[in-house]
Amino acid sequence: MVVFDNHFQKFLFLISWAITYQILSASIIYAEPYIPNNDSIVLETLPASGNSDIQELRQLRNKLSNTPTDLALAVELAQKYLQIGHTMADPRYDGYAQAALQPWWNMAQPPPEVLLLRAILRQRRHDFNLALNDLHQVLQIQPNNSQAWLTQSVIHQVRGHYQDAHQSCLPLLRLSGALIAISCIANVASLNGNAQKSYLALQKIVENDAVSAPQEKLWALTILAETATRLGKNSEAEQYFKAAFAVDRRDVYLLGAYCDFLLDQGRTKEVQTLLKHMTQHDGLLLRLALAEQQIQAPTYEKYIEELKTRFAANRMREEAQHLRDESRFTLHLLHQPKQALELAQKNWHIQREPWDARILLEAALKNNDRSAAQPVLDWLMSVNLEDVQLAKLAKELL
Repeated sequence: MVVFDNHFQKFLFLISWAITYQILSASIIYAEPYIPNNDSIVLETLPASGNSDIQELRQLRNKLSNTPTDLALAVELAQKYLQIGHTMADPRYDGYAQAALQPWWNMAQPPPEVLLLRAILRQRRHDFNLALNDLHQVLQIQPNNSQAWLTQSVIHQVRGHYQDAHQSCLPLLRLSGALIAISCIANVASLNGNAQKSYLALQKIVENDAVSAPQEKLWALTILAETATRLGKNSEAEQYFKAAFAVDRRDVYLLGAYCDFLLDQGRTKEVQTLLKHMTQHDGLLLRLALAEQQIQAPTYEKYIEELKTRFAANRMREEAQHLRDESRFTLHLLHQPKQALELAQKNWHIQREPWDARILLEAALKNNDRSAAQPVLDWLMSVNLEDVQLAKLAKELL
């Protein structure tokens, strides 16, 4: 049996929360990996070979081409592809990871190592039911697999199933470090009627933590920043965003969340400065276009056309993970509220995070269609989600 080392367990922990937010992915995503029929076909051009991770990747890939059914080697290569794909924010590496696992990919019951990686890749594509099925199998075989519990919690949270998400966090209290476990629990609780209480609890853990890995701290600080934002504590949110940037200034999810925070405050120039060299990411390009629209920058129309092309390509691939961003683009940049509402409603059937609720309410308001907003308004009441922006929109819809 292949065993994940501690370094990669921490990396997978990072992946499990970051991959939830597919809105920040680059535009090129393949639903199925391309498997070449001969070795002369170039799959990808990797960055310069001076990078030790890239050199290791090349070596692993060459070894696997000679022994494609070597499970340990295939898992190691898939892990490396995921790591580099995250670092480069390039989801094409998901396809390369799947290709490495191809001998086991279509098995009903592959080895647990493959099940876990397959669940993570399926989660990234928003194939949530299939991902949960894989995780269920993993946990039947390995009930103490902390990564499986965390990934399961993330999926339930994205779908708005907060009780299930909370239950999946609880095993982490005995299986992982305190910061991971409390961050998981606090993240869920902050969306389910206990934002202030969970915020204070996580603050205390972060202040007293001196041993956790940087990416674990990054997650906790980002949760604090977003919770403070939803509670309307803007100065505290700013503080935690800055602390998170001190850990990793190029984290794609963090950049997107902070730019949303800045856009809500009208700080468009700061968004432009942060994102002017990050246009390869759909979600970040969207935020840059939103900022430049406000200041009528000369590149604004070029970005609109680029986003049109990217979203059209997503539709051709029938990818659901971009619906939230496309709705936001259609409403605020194309100024087509009817089409934006349709996209937001499709997205709401798949995932239910605060921004999913927000874009649907914004589109319903633009269409003067309270009935379209009612399912979201009812859901917000049922889960007791505390969010100053959502509360403002709900009041306007009364």
